[in-house]
Amino acid sequence: MGQIDMPGLKSKKILLTGATGFLGSHLLQAFLEIGCHVVILKRSFSDIRRIRGYLDRVKSFDIDLVPLERPFEECGQFDCVVHTATNYGRHGETVTEVFEGNLSFPLRLLNTAAFFNTATFFNRASILYAYLNYYALSKRQFEDWGRIFATQGKIQFVNIKLEHMYGPGDDLSKFTTWIVQSCIKNIDKIELTPGEQKRDFIYIDDVVSTYKLLVEKGRQSGAGFQEFELGSGKAVSIREFVETAKRLTGANTEFAFGAKAYREHELMHSEADIAKLLELGWKSKYDLSAGLKKMIEGEKVLGFG
Repeated sequence: MGQIDMPGLKSKKILLTGATGFLGSHLLQAFLEIGCHVVILKRSFSDIRRIRGYLDRVKSFDIDLVPLERPFEECGQFDCVVHTATNYGRHGETVTEVFEGNLSFPLRLLNTAAFFNTATFFNRASILYAYLNYYALSKRQFEDWGRIFATQGKIQFVNIKLEHMYGPGDDLSKFTTWIVQSCIKNIDKIELTPGEQKRDFIYIDDVVSTYKLLVEKGRQSGAGFQEFELGSGKAVSIREFVETAKRLTGANTEFAFGAKAYREHELMHSEADIAKLLELGWKSKYDLSAGLKKMIEGEKVLGFG
């Protein structure tokens, strides 16, 4: 990510959650490059491999060891909280662990941020049907809490409904990463659903540029609830994504479309309405082919080739 002149960001004091994750680590790098003052929340046992080179440039708090009020008391008033931490429930977590990660913790953080007069809370939201799984339900319920806080005038709550983000270095539990790595490794055969469901895939750099724009704009009209759909604005089929990855890697992998059934309540079409972002001057720089080329190059550099 190159240096971009965004004078409205340089003076921002940002409290960032999920900094050790895929999206959070990219945001941390971007905010620091611009000159923001960033404080991060993590756990004492978090895997810091993605941000090891940036820890000496940020103030860090281990939220499993200190009260949630501590960052606000020690660091003074924040311009915003950028909340990206999430628990997908993909690694055997219990229902209560998913609840804690996606609803209980962020609600306590939201309440604390409002108490200490933080202007804006940026929330990474889910596009999934609320009753699809525990993850989707807990994320949707937190949105409702954010709306209540905003309508009561306690804080501005910006809900970012993020579509299917992809890029090099994401977790193997993500479908996009699994497919790209499988193609690079030239796996013999993979069984999939028919692949007719359509998704709006957005490359990580486009996601980061959106966050930078929204944080730069800051508080526009006092407290309130705002929502932005974040994607490329174009849905493509799962099958097209897979076949594009196969073509760009030159893989011989056989993808057996239709070997698996769709899951219950499968979302068959997901596409972001990016009109509000376009009004702010944002636009996507990467179509699927360009984004996948960068992802494949990145995965190979990271050692998955």
